[in-house]
Amino acid sequence: MNVLELNNVVKTYQKHIAVNDVSFNVPKGSIFGLLGPNGAGKTSLIRIITMITRADSGSIMLDGEKLNSRHPSQIGYMPEERGLYKKMKVGEHLLYLAQLKGLSYKDAKKQINHWFEKFEITDWWNKRIEELSKGMQQKIQFIATVVHQPKLLILDEPFSGLDPINTNLIKDEIAELNRKGTSIIFSTHRMEQVEQICQEIVLINQGKNVLQGDVHSIKQSFKEHLFEINYSGILPEALQAEDDANENYSIIKNEENRLTIKVAHDKASNSLLNFLMKNGVYINGFNEILPSLNEIFIKQIGEGKIGS
Repeated sequence: MNVLELNNVVKTYQKHIAVNDVSFNVPKGSIFGLLGPNGAGKTSLIRIITMITRADSGSIMLDGEKLNSRHPSQIGYMPEERGLYKKMKVGEHLLYLAQLKGLSYKDAKKQINHWFEKFEITDWWNKRIEELSKGMQQKIQFIATVVHQPKLLILDEPFSGLDPINTNLIKDEIAELNRKGTSIIFSTHRMEQVEQICQEIVLINQGKNVLQGDVHSIKQSFKEHLFEINYSGILPEALQAEDDANENYSIIKNEENRLTIKVAHDKASNSLLNFLMKNGVYINGFNEILPSLNEIFIKQIGEGKIGS
């Protein structure tokens, strides 16, 4: 089942098409990457999903229902540009935001206290937002986003401004919420974070779907049959020079006890291993080199295709 379904969504601002016939599904219980360069249409999509704006056409379903006025209370959204009231005290601010999401005062205070204890910040209640560092404000923004226990959580660059310790803290909490059933849309420019966190992605550019699917399958579909071989012994003469090639393989790099080879097809890698072992070479490691999401991102978008 899908927690979110977008079908042929279009959004235009005057003559600019921000979202151009976009369709994708977010599986229930998944951590889903919404990716794209600046100006790709990600924020426009998020604003439509959260009902800040409306699509010009197309349909959106949340948990099997057409998106309606009841759904914003079931969504948590942490934008990249944080929106806290600097003069308010932390506790009062969070109580106010939690009640806007439909919690009673009693339930809001209970949930806030839970998160304060979890983050070990119980002495922050009467601090003003402006007294906090950017990283501390980030924690408060995160609590405001999850305090009402949303079924769908949308996080836009959630680790921006955080040091490594607090990045890992928030990352752990995201994983814990997901384990408890929260579906998460994760939007970021950091492809290494996407590989660590997301199971599925959609890549948007210039308002259009460019690529979508589960991360493993996407990386498999872009593989170039590159392999790294770590070995002991002396290579056969035919494998000692870079650019040496036959119909089955070509040598990309030949470093001390490590070869990078491109093979013509998967079976050619087995033939190569047999050839090496028959010639007295001991194989310590044999790994396929799959492209990173960052490499796929650059390949699919390209410098000349990036939206403005």
